[in-house]
Amino acid sequence: MKHTSLALAISTALFACPIFAQETNEENEMEKLVIVSSRVAMPLREIATSVSLVTQQDIDARGYANLTDVLKTQPSISASNSGGIGSTTALRVRGEEGYRTLVRIDGVDISDPTGTQVGPQLAHLQSANISRVEILRGSQGLAYGADAGGVINIYSGSPTEQFSGNVSGEFGRYDTQNLSANMGATHKDFDYFIAASDYKTNGFNARLDDASQDKDGYENTTLHSRLGFKVSDDLTLGLVVRNNHGLGQFDNCGFGASASNNCESEFNQSNVRADLNFSNDNSQHELAFAKTFIERENFNQGISDFLTKGTLQRVEYLGHTQLNQEHQFVYGLDWEEEQITSADQSRISKGYYFEYQGELIESLYFTAGVRHDDNEDFGEHTSFRVSAAYIWALGDDEIKLRSAYGTGFRAPSLFEIEYNQGPFAFAPASTTALQEETTKGYEIAVEFNTNQGSRFEVIYFDQQIEDSIFFDLAGFSGYLQDIGESTSDGVELIANIKINDDLRVHANYTYNQTKDTSGDQRLRRPKNVANIGFDYQVDNLTLSANIRFVQDFVDLVVDETSFTSSPQPQKDYQVFDISARYRVNASLSVFARVENLFDESYQDLAAFNTAGETPHIGLKYQF
Repeated sequence: MKHTSLALAISTALFACPIFAQETNEENEMEKLVIVSSRVAMPLREIATSVSLVTQQDIDARGYANLTDVLKTQPSISASNSGGIGSTTALRVRGEEGYRTLVRIDGVDISDPTGTQVGPQLAHLQSANISRVEILRGSQGLAYGADAGGVINIYSGSPTEQFSGNVSGEFGRYDTQNLSANMGATHKDFDYFIAASDYKTNGFNARLDDASQDKDGYENTTLHSRLGFKVSDDLTLGLVVRNNHGLGQFDNCGFGASASNNCESEFNQSNVRADLNFSNDNSQHELAFAKTFIERENFNQGISDFLTKGTLQRVEYLGHTQLNQEHQFVYGLDWEEEQITSADQSRISKGYYFEYQGELIESLYFTAGVRHDDNEDFGEHTSFRVSAAYIWALGDDEIKLRSAYGTGFRAPSLFEIEYNQGPFAFAPASTTALQEETTKGYEIAVEFNTNQGSRFEVIYFDQQIEDSIFFDLAGFSGYLQDIGESTSDGVELIANIKINDDLRVHANYTYNQTKDTSGDQRLRRPKNVANIGFDYQVDNLTLSANIRFVQDFVDLVVDETSFTSSPQPQKDYQVFDISARYRVNASLSVFARVENLFDESYQDLAAFNTAGETPHIGLKYQF
């Protein structure tokens, strides 16, 4: 019955609304330039991989403080966290683990080399001062690395010719306050963008089994700056400096007599990236150096009981040569060193890649590329990607058929290896010699794009992982390896419908079937996820709403009698969010929103609470 109701809701959103608007869209969605697919700007209509775009307007309309909540409105993205903003967060694209998704902000890789796997700490990533997000779904991120199972490219604000900026303040339930500010300008040979945000909340009780019902709060301060200097018509220099500091409370730390719910975690990440860009009539070249500094520390009743530090430094070259209007090459080199300095561990990886992109015949766009990696601990690996898209016109509208296939690999992280060799691991993990994971995946899709600005997509995807590494949540022995094939396949239905100049409806539905090597459903991966919403603007008022459906997922549940855990089905849920924004004048806007309007009681993880009905109100001043 639940499947029937969900299907009905989706069908209504996709097909009940008028498809064709009468007005012509001035900026066709398909003509937008995106970079995420191959790291060079390409029109969206020529790209054969699955790409989602989130604009500044989308971010403002939804109003979510944490970027993960923004991303969850997009196709094939699910997420879970252990107790609200700032808690450990896992984001999965097409059912794959979050550490397989690469996240870059203004070209800066924000991966954490000290983490259990080298991936982004999404819990601390706020949406303030972000102007655009590009999402590549699937493992076809050849230019980003062989382990990129998905890519999220994030861009800060774009300065205008005149000095400009804004200041924003928001307040909400759980004694939440969210303050942000930015400014920037573009001069003849120099541009800059400087931003800061400060987020605080007292939060709510994170764990279901915490009898004290104490609140688990969180604080975050983020500073971000981007500078550009034009040396000549052909040569520019760029610099990005970023710092992200988070301090959160959580429950259930320590062991035995030292066990308590008075626990804190402190996170500090600093990034710097410098780049040199040279271009001429038919080629572009970028040489960049980036370094990340990470420090994470946990406290039990004010006493430090865990500390780790690390660095991630990367040198990369990216080249782009345009042979003619129809054919081009993308190529590059990268060198990366990851270090856990607190444990005196390090590893170097090197890679190079080459990709052809071209229009083979009229309206047939094709890419083919290869990448070779040399990992200091796990040797050499070669991966590749091919994709194709064919477009034909139906009057003023277009149909696009596309497909893509890619392979990759991921070496076990330094943490995974060290843990299995350390004092907390025991058999079978302590006797397991971890090997690299290998991946392959393909997708087939059809798109329909109207001249009036509506877009419809149907996508089938299939992904396999050989020898997937996972933590033994049942026995807590350490990291184990599924010898064999884990799978994730499914269907995405996407609709962005422009009803008229005032009203746009958006909807997406993902059916995702995941299986481990035993044929069982993989943990925390819903089979059915859907978003349905609208954006409506009349005069100075903008109204937005989104309802999210999550159905059919399992998680490990602990038996309090036997103290063993087993996979158990979790409760389906739907969360409704609504927001309103009113522009008082050219400079001042007032906005309000309510997350979880109907106070749905649900869990992303079996043992953890989520926020109830959460109203917010705020002001934004632009100058």
